[in-house]
Amino acid sequence: MSNPYAHIIEPLDPQKPEHKFFNLTKLGDPRYERLPFSIRVLLESAVRNCDEFLVKKEDVERILSWKQTQTQTVEVPFKPARVILQDFTGVPAVVDFAAMRDAVKQLGGDPEKINPVCPADLVIDHSIQVDFNRKSDSLQKNQELEFERNKERFEFLKWGSKAFQNMRIIPPGSGIVHQVNLEYLARVVFQQDGYYYPDSLVGTDSHTTMIDGLGVLGWGVGGIEAEAVMLGQPISMVLPEVIGYKLQGTPNKYITSTDIVLTVTKHLRQVGVVGKFVEFFGPGVAQLSIADRATIANMCPEYGATAAFFPVDHVSVQYLQQTGREAEKLGYISQYLTAVGMFRDYSNEAQDPDFTKVVELDLSTVVPCCSGPKRPQDRVAVSEMKQDFEACLAAKQGFKGFQVPPECHDVSIPFQYNGVDYSLSHGSVVIAAITSCTNTSNPSVMLGAGLLAKKAIQCGLSVKPYIKTSLSPGSGVVTYYLRESGVMQYLAELGFEVVGYGCMTCIGNSGPLPEPVVEAIIQGDLVAAGVLSGNRNFEGRVHPNTRANYLASPPLVIAYAIAGTVRIDFEKEPIAVNAEGKEIFLRDIWPTREEIQTVERQFVIPAMFKEVYEKVEKVNERWNSLNVSSDKLYSWDPKSTYIKSPPFFEGLTKKLQQPKSIVDAYVLLNLGDSVTTDHISPAGNIARNSPAARYLTSRGLTPREFNSYGSRRGNDAVMARGTFANIRLLNKFLNKQAPHTIYLPTGDTLDVFDAAEKYQREGHPLLVLAGKEYGSGSSRDWAAKGPFLLGIKAVLAESYERIHRSNLVGMGVIPLEYLPGETADSLGLTGRERYTVVIPPQLTPRMVVDIKLDTGKTFQARMRFDTDVELTYFHHGGILNYMIHKMTE
Repeated sequence: MSNPYAHIIEPLDPQKPEHKFFNLTKLGDPRYERLPFSIRVLLESAVRNCDEFLVKKEDVERILSWKQTQTQTVEVPFKPARVILQDFTGVPAVVDFAAMRDAVKQLGGDPEKINPVCPADLVIDHSIQVDFNRKSDSLQKNQELEFERNKERFEFLKWGSKAFQNMRIIPPGSGIVHQVNLEYLARVVFQQDGYYYPDSLVGTDSHTTMIDGLGVLGWGVGGIEAEAVMLGQPISMVLPEVIGYKLQGTPNKYITSTDIVLTVTKHLRQVGVVGKFVEFFGPGVAQLSIADRATIANMCPEYGATAAFFPVDHVSVQYLQQTGREAEKLGYISQYLTAVGMFRDYSNEAQDPDFTKVVELDLSTVVPCCSGPKRPQDRVAVSEMKQDFEACLAAKQGFKGFQVPPECHDVSIPFQYNGVDYSLSHGSVVIAAITSCTNTSNPSVMLGAGLLAKKAIQCGLSVKPYIKTSLSPGSGVVTYYLRESGVMQYLAELGFEVVGYGCMTCIGNSGPLPEPVVEAIIQGDLVAAGVLSGNRNFEGRVHPNTRANYLASPPLVIAYAIAGTVRIDFEKEPIAVNAEGKEIFLRDIWPTREEIQTVERQFVIPAMFKEVYEKVEKVNERWNSLNVSSDKLYSWDPKSTYIKSPPFFEGLTKKLQQPKSIVDAYVLLNLGDSVTTDHISPAGNIARNSPAARYLTSRGLTPREFNSYGSRRGNDAVMARGTFANIRLLNKFLNKQAPHTIYLPTGDTLDVFDAAEKYQREGHPLLVLAGKEYGSGSSRDWAAKGPFLLGIKAVLAESYERIHRSNLVGMGVIPLEYLPGETADSLGLTGRERYTVVIPPQLTPRMVVDIKLDTGKTFQARMRFDTDVELTYFHHGGILNYMIHKMTE
């Protein structure tokens, strides 16, 4: 079928007729120039890929009519230009691809049809942990341990890069996926197969949105959905509302991009942007560097939007120049985006498109702040940190409460570390980590931290040796400019040695705390604090022993490390007293924006980026020395505890099964609000008394060899046992935090996996009850795969996080939603009833179904299959089954 829009194809440069583009301005449609810039990217993809099968002319018309269709839950297809993965989500994707090849072969098809058709980049950044810190050889030792623990996974990934076309792997030790994407992988404009078109992507990590800061439209999807995109399927999405976020004014000289993003996060949470695009505009945008914009875009999942888009302008092109992109590319990027009406001048109000709604922020009103103690949207001004923490101590258990009895607020627990006496109390800092792509991609905050460290050392300040300090940059470029500018030595002197290039503390790979510190925390039942420059601080994520975790800019991370506590008012109290007895205040050592910019202009230069990235795929000798098979089908090793063929396709036939009602299901778990994917499928340590630990022990492993759940996502036996294994899981059946539930037929309290296994043995289907925002947090396909393997047929919740809902759909688990105004409490549900979900033979998107209880009560809920495509996946038993059926037709 020829493209019905072929008449608007023209060469970008008449001298090069072989390089063409779809000139959307030639549609001659006045609606085009009123569209938000983010929606123009969706439109271009629909026009270019229009084949009247996967993408139809009416899809193009729906996008052009965005002003009307944005509120009508209209579904449109989107074909991103590429896919990006990290290794925690990449390993299971490659495992699925290998298993799909086996399944296609068994059904008589050609296994090599299972192959990425669009470029896929996988960056290995989630495996390294902070086992060693504060020493100059910490980096080397952590990298050696990373390879020792993950050799089998890395060999598997290397096999995948050879066995599958279009898949590039960036080896471990290179940096964090989103920062490498920003500094190196981003094309901004593609030039491929004779056409120019906007760069766009989906990624298997929720912070994929970071690339929106460079004007590349991208967002996080479930691993399952990303696999479908890699196999040539468009994403089926509901055309979103677009909130215009107008930035005005100039930030004051002491403000960092972290302060701005934490302010924006709290503001947009209050506005309510879940499932929507946010597009930034206004004169204040021009005040922000690309690194500042990327920091704001990175935390998009924390304010709940799908994307946080900054259209390309001259600052974007300057950034591409600064990061060493080729001059020829810079030329056609500006030329193409201008020709197609996607190049932005933020000072020109005439260019402002229509938005669903406009909200504003005056940058001059932003104050230094942190977020915590348990959620990224709970912003606290630095001037109020002390009183806010003390209020949290007293408040009842919740997002802003620890319920510590008043008589225990000032308890102090003495301990010895390396032969010296210290003491810990509530609010004592035990982890201080400069970590995460959110901030380490931004030279202004990294150099700010370095300059603060320099002034602190010059004033005679230090960080107590028991505090676990670390610096894990998002790319080698960071180390380069910190060293060249002369600040690295001061960071190291305060304990912030480079410990690795990866996500590390931000994803819970914080490694062990010193034993005496852990013992003191447990003895005093202390609310100890972690301070990190990350993007997530959910309970139980950063470290099991830090109950309070605050997100802060890199300079503030150092400040709280020096102070040793979050119970300090930096405006009134000194940060420390030096050896001469002089009180030093934070204002004495805090660098101004001008100081930082002077150093940045001198030391962050294109040659650094070129030098680091020219050798990025070849520089890791350990990676280069891995020998792998060149077979197209993977030879599964039955002895492996890392890589195992998953059971998802067992018993799959070419014939479709009719969906059946769920009859007399038991409730496995009765959960509350904001259950995160960390609660459902933890990524961190495997507890020694857990079902996963028992399984690994039975395979001959010692606890030292367990590694983390995240590193074992290629093994379904570990991951099923790790489902709902978070020690901070609050199950209403038990009224306490524990990874346990009640096996209802007998009333026994069991590990969640053991209870699920017992139900499955007896043929009972299972359900989960939940509150609002079920599945918030990281995009994690195992948070859907795990429940599927436990026999959970449906989840009944008040609302869902976007990516997690689509992952449940992808695995054939039904996301049910209470009708407006109804909850488990309002319906009087205890979770001890048995549930029958009546599924009619003819299904329609978002249809309402009956749920009957064994008590005789009946109520209704909405099935959250939002589109016809999602229903198609459900009829096939999930998205991967659908792809296998398609490949064997």
